[in-house]
Amino acid sequence: MQPFPTIDGIRRTLAAKAASAVEITQAQLARIAASDLNSFVTVCEEDALAAAQRADAQIARKGHAGLAGVPIAHKDVFCTAGVKTTCASRMLANFIAPYDATVVTRLADAGVVVVGKTNMDEFAMGSSNENSHFGPVSNPWDTERVPGGSSGGSAAAVAAGLVPAATGTDTGGSIRQPAAFCGISGLKPTYGRVSRHGMVAFASSLDQGGPLARSAADLRLLLRHMEGHDPLDSTSADVEPTGSASLAGLSIGIPREYWRGLDDRIAAVIDEAGAVLEGLGHRRVDVSLPHTAYATPAYYVIASAEASTNLARYDGVRYGHRADSPADLDDLYLRSRSEGFGAEVKRRILVGTYALSVGYYDAYYRKAQRLRRLIRQDFLDAFGAVDLILTPATPTTAFRKEALQAVDESGDPTAMYQQDIYTVPASLAGLPAVSIPCGFIDGLPVGMQVIAPHFAEDRLLAVAEAFQRETDWHARTPEKS
Repeated sequence: MQPFPTIDGIRRTLAAKAASAVEITQAQLARIAASDLNSFVTVCEEDALAAAQRADAQIARKGHAGLAGVPIAHKDVFCTAGVKTTCASRMLANFIAPYDATVVTRLADAGVVVVGKTNMDEFAMGSSNENSHFGPVSNPWDTERVPGGSSGGSAAAVAAGLVPAATGTDTGGSIRQPAAFCGISGLKPTYGRVSRHGMVAFASSLDQGGPLARSAADLRLLLRHMEGHDPLDSTSADVEPTGSASLAGLSIGIPREYWRGLDDRIAAVIDEAGAVLEGLGHRRVDVSLPHTAYATPAYYVIASAEASTNLARYDGVRYGHRADSPADLDDLYLRSRSEGFGAEVKRRILVGTYALSVGYYDAYYRKAQRLRRLIRQDFLDAFGAVDLILTPATPTTAFRKEALQAVDESGDPTAMYQQDIYTVPASLAGLPAVSIPCGFIDGLPVGMQVIAPHFAEDRLLAVAEAFQRETDWHARTPEKS
């Protein structure tokens, strides 16, 4: 079997009986064991081999269908019954959920083989995967660099060929940014297309689960088994499944606000990608998203406020980390939360609590929500004139570890937060967006982002698939992996 298999390739291998699900799973587990990327928090060897045996039996009885026998990994923010769900935090270091997330259940029903849970930024808060209680993840293209975050473990595992695909979550760019840094494909679906039930909450009005894989075609295969209305999630949308879409002469918007201050080399790579799309019969059209500059500050107020509320449940009483020998209830709360949460999580809880406090709610949270509405309207106005929007996915290629960690006494995190400037606007608007590889700079991948109207994943993935049929950026692999 090839060291960097795709989902489609594995399905063909199984259908042709060129290898069994057990053999494929053993090969992936061996690659995981030999890896030094720190991309996994938990490896489920026994469970994976048992699932592979069931997949082989299913294929023998019924023929190959769905995703039977395909190894995947879940980001360690999805609850998995009987397997630890840590959110890469000391707070949940030993937590075992009593149930599966809906995404986990649906993929299991499709026959996937779960080989483990991937590392991440703690509680999905970060853009580098350096905020993990279990240590940072390395980028397989250059192990001195970050894989992006917060789904960095999933992205690095796919890029290194440890699994052909993985789940991730995207609140402000946590699928798209690591996909770009690691040279793979990553999809943030429309908010509500994929159930959030059993996905540990960071910011409930923004969190969305999605797939990471080597190609856009594989993203489609995964999404098909992840999406759908879920009565257990009140924000789950009841819409038609993602289908196919016509690609006849689409208009693709180029928002010039996204090019201001962009590195000239990344701008050139994105322009070349746009030229490929033009060669496929589409046309580029200038559009304006005038409130883009306000997206990042608005996002960090809203997301931090929701994190403050969602993480209040971790108090040392019901579940999660509990401080030893507390003197009283106040001491229990104080030490359990101080010991259990890392620095970035504490920072966002404090910012969010401040933004929601009496006297500051109108000045910060309400104003951020008004800006969110304006940003959403910008996109709706633009999509009145164009079918899709093309932007960079990130302002830089993968940066070196600790390069953007705050070094002064103020602990100013804004340099790291600027990594999200191109992904946050679509998140605030609840739009679907995909990041796919479109070139390299100094041996490091560059990703382009394509954004579609609400619930237009069919169009989004069709364009991404067409681009990947014309280019081979997504097929390139790290030499060291």
